[in-house]
Parts: sequence; structure tokens; C-alpha cells
Amino acid sequence: MKLLDRYILKRYLVTFLFTLLILIPIAVAIDIAEKIDKFLRNESLTLFEVVNDYYVNFIIYYVNTFMPLALFIAVILFTSKLANNTEIVAINTSQISFTRFLYPYFVGATIITTVALLMNHFFVPSSSKTRRAFEKQYLSRKNYVDNSVRDFSLQLNDSTYVFIKRFNLDRNSGYNFSIETYNGIQLRSRLISESMGWNKNDSIFNLYNWKKRKVFKDKDIISSGNNMDTTFAFTPKDFNYKSIVAQEMVSNELIDFINISKKRGIKNLNAYYVELYKRTSLPIASYILTLIAVALAYKKQRGGIGVNLAFGVAVMFIYVFFLKIAQVLGAVADANPLINVWTPNIIFGIYAIYLYVNARK
Repeated sequence: MKLLDRYILKRYLVTFLFTLLILIPIAVAIDIAEKIDKFLRNESLTLFEVVNDYYVNFIIYYVNTFMPLALFIAVILFTSKLANNTEIVAINTSQISFTRFLYPYFVGATIITTVALLMNHFFVPSSSKTRRAFEKQYLSRKNYVDNSVRDFSLQLNDSTYVFIKRFNLDRNSGYNFSIETYNGIQLRSRLISESMGWNKNDSIFNLYNWKKRKVFKDKDIISSGNNMDTTFAFTPKDFNYKSIVAQEMVSNELIDFINISKKRGIKNLNAYYVELYKRTSLPIASYILTLIAVALAYKKQRGGIGVNLAFGVAVMFIYVFFLKIAQVLGAVADANPLINVWTPNIIFGIYAIYLYVNARK
């Protein structure tokens, strides 16, 4: 790597880290101002727990969230400064093409993309799990949170289906439960109960006011009772069908969960696919945002850095807006989550190519 490449790469990474160090303390300060009263109300909560369990993971989450914005602002800032100091004019005079000029930028983007991929797929989900557990224990209004699933169905295998009207995951209790077994399209057995509970220590379900029907060729056998202790090939964990859980799973766990859910007949898994796909699409956007930022700031503009920065931030927020819309649409049933998640990258990738062609002229 040449001296010029090392110079640009160093400025790229230093400015990026400096931008993050500006954004993160602001986010932390705002969050402290909003939650300080809740921290003080919890007398059992120590400063170590607040810092270690909450703010360390808070910073990890927001470093990952702000990374595209910090990257974009950093590239515009120091590239505009190069242009205003006529350093780029000197580079062009040395007959270094725009394509060659991009080389250290893309080396920097590769470093940041690699770090972002590792964070998205492994570190951020584990960190989010700890942070959300802290929020649930100390910051949530417990009387307001209804941690229940409703009208839930589950396919255990090719012939066994589970239905439940409602199940509260905090109390491990529910009502209107049934499990049915089929031979082809013929019903073989059905077990229903008005209410049910889950004994976590013994891994046993308690069924109340239950009725069981077994279907044979020439007769049906019906039995009933007030209380039954039994086991099934599932636990309440299988009812926990929420996108927030997807954010707390590392990618290999998320893929396994999706595969198991598909086998069990859960139809709309798009929210999970969106979470999985965006963990890759966001880091890859580093290349697109870097190219756009360099192309915008490559030439000296009237008004200096401020004009480039204002226009760049506008482009960045448009990208974030498209990204959020794409994620919402991708989670809708019958949508294609892969196409929706990657649509902002495709659109802005085309824009980046347009700017690149113009910058070369």
C-alpha cells in the first residue's frame, strides 16, 4: 500500500471513529436523562449493574446502529476537506484516476463491513438479550406489559397439530388448548382442555377440565377428567413467536428457529427473515455509502464542507427512511423479505454507480 493510500485509510478510520465518539455520548446522555428517575426508584439497583448490564450493551447496540451514519458523515467530512485544501487537485495532477483514488476507501469499508457483520450476526443479538432483560426487570411497567400469545397454532410433525387460544408466557398458563393427530386427512385422536399450566421444574403440562376422543373404524372412545399431568413434544418457549426474540438470537440460532418453525407449520416467518437478511444487507451498504460520499465530496463545491455535509446527511436519512419502509413491507405476509430488505441497497447502489460515472469524467 502506497503512502497516499495509508494516509487516506488512516484519515478514513480516524474520522469514522471520531464521529462515533461524538454520536454515542449524545445518545447515552439523552437516555440517562430519560431514565434517571427509574434508576433511582429501584433501590436494589447498583451503579455497576446499570453500567455493566445496561449501558455497555446500550453502547454496543447504538454503535452498530450509528455505524452507517458515522461512516457516511466521516467520508464526506475528510474528503471535502481534501478537496477544499486542493489535495485532490494534486492527486489528479499525479494522474491518479478516480477509480484508483477509491482503493483505500474500499479497504476501509471492508474493515468496517467485516466488523459490522461480526457484530450483527453474533455480538449484538447476545448484547440485546442482556439489555432487554434489564429493561424488562427494572424499566418496564410490569402491569402494562402483556406477554401473551393468542390464537397460536403449531405443527409438531406431519400428523400432529396444536392449537391454543391464549397463553401467558410470564405465568405459564393458558386456555382453550387442543392437540389433534391425523392419519392422512382422517382424525385419529383429539385432546382438549379448558385451561392449562406449565410446571417448569418438572417439564409437565397440567390440563384442567380435559376431554379426549380416540377415533377407530367402528367406534369412538371418549374420556374426560378434571386434572391431567402430561408431557408434549413442545414447551412454552415454542409459543414465543415475536420479532423481539429474533433480535436476541445469534444468526445460527435464528436459522435453526426458522427451519423448526417451518416444519411446525408456522406460516408467516417474514419478520424473522427480515431480521436475518438485514444483518448482512446493512454492513454491505458500507461500500455503497462510501462510494456515494466520495463521489459527492470529490469535487470542490461553493459553500465548502457545509454544503456537502448537508446534502450528504439528507441522502443518508432518505436511505434510512427507505430501509425502514422496506423492513416493514418485508415482514408482511406474502411479501418477499429478501427482495424488500435489499431494495434500498439496490436503489442507492444504482445511484452510487451514476455518481461514480459522473465523477470519472
